[in-house]
Amino acid sequence: MTTIIWFIIIFGTIVIVHEFGHYFFAKRSGILVREFSVGMGPKLYSSRRNGTAYTLRILPLGGYVRMAGWQDEEADIKPGMQVTLATGANGKVSRINTSTKNILEGGVPVQVSNADLVDDLLIRGYANGNEDILKTYEVDHDATVIESDGTEVQIAPRDVQFQSVSVWRRMLVNFAGPMNNFILAFVVFLGLALSMGVPSPSNQIGAVSSGAPADRADMRSNDRIVAVNGVRTDSFTGIQKQIDKHKGGTLTLRIQRQSERRTIKVTPNKAGMIGIESSITRNPGIAIKYAFVEPWTMALQILAALKDLVTGGFSLNKLAGPVGIYQMTSQAASGGLYTVVGFLASLSINLGIMNLLPIPMLDGGKILMNIIEAIRRKPIPHEQEGVVTLIGAALVMALMIAVTINDILRIF
Repeated sequence: MTTIIWFIIIFGTIVIVHEFGHYFFAKRSGILVREFSVGMGPKLYSSRRNGTAYTLRILPLGGYVRMAGWQDEEADIKPGMQVTLATGANGKVSRINTSTKNILEGGVPVQVSNADLVDDLLIRGYANGNEDILKTYEVDHDATVIESDGTEVQIAPRDVQFQSVSVWRRMLVNFAGPMNNFILAFVVFLGLALSMGVPSPSNQIGAVSSGAPADRADMRSNDRIVAVNGVRTDSFTGIQKQIDKHKGGTLTLRIQRQSERRTIKVTPNKAGMIGIESSITRNPGIAIKYAFVEPWTMALQILAALKDLVTGGFSLNKLAGPVGIYQMTSQAASGGLYTVVGFLASLSINLGIMNLLPIPMLDGGKILMNIIEAIRRKPIPHEQEGVVTLIGAALVMALMIAVTINDILRIF
């Protein structure tokens, strides 16, 4: 049960932070965000504010944003459909009810003849069952639609749709999701560095392993190693480099212990180690540097793994799906809170990089199409973009299914 809870928290946090990036920059660009959902599946709760429906859904895994004209179709109001229309003070339709679950008080039942909620903002139909008179209803620019599941979202006139803003703004909206994943990793690593501390770059010893060569040579914590075999060492990294250069031989260390300086000889073990650890610091400047360097190091490792996946031979065993991530979550949970939080950060970096791959349907694929549009100086035909996205979605879905099956087979 603990693993399930952690899995939901980790996966949910990463995806919601990702989607919030799209949401925030879409709002800033003037794109209508019709819905921001926490969770997937059937709706549990919904509330509207500033044109956006905020919903809580039953499956606590991730979330999504619905932007007008971006991975979102306008309300499906077809000829022959029975809807209920409510008008506002200006005489225009302010609410359109397509749901059988909701009753729109004071609304007029209308059988739709045709509707345009993008350009003309009109609904034509027969009111109150009277099929002799075809009425035309003007729809307010900010009118809402109550969908079949009872969720109320704002209609999406063309001027607030995703494709209506500049290609550079669309590119930023597409990049904002992965960017937020990288920011999340930075914040997490900064928090870990400030709370737990990170290895100090100084030459001070933090701890000496009992029974190790350094312990037998009477080295102590807080000693400073100022030189190794006559070479000055100002940092722990410098100390390690000098020790590595002289594996198998006796080292002459110059030690600063408080106000006293002494010379100590020590012979590394077969692994080339003398059994010392660096001191720990919570210095804000060092913590900030660590929060930048650690995600960057992880990102390089992920990119190297992707390169190996392509050049070293493709194998499903090199990939992990939700089942594999669940297993890794279980291992992280056994290591305690800090291990779980560190795993969240590494997974966030992973999601950010994977989403930037130039594959249709992923953010990277969308950015690639934005770049092509910017070079061509004209949009890619909607039909062609749709076909490419559909093919990409099919390939990604097939790969996910194959990876998940492989993860399950590995367990058994």
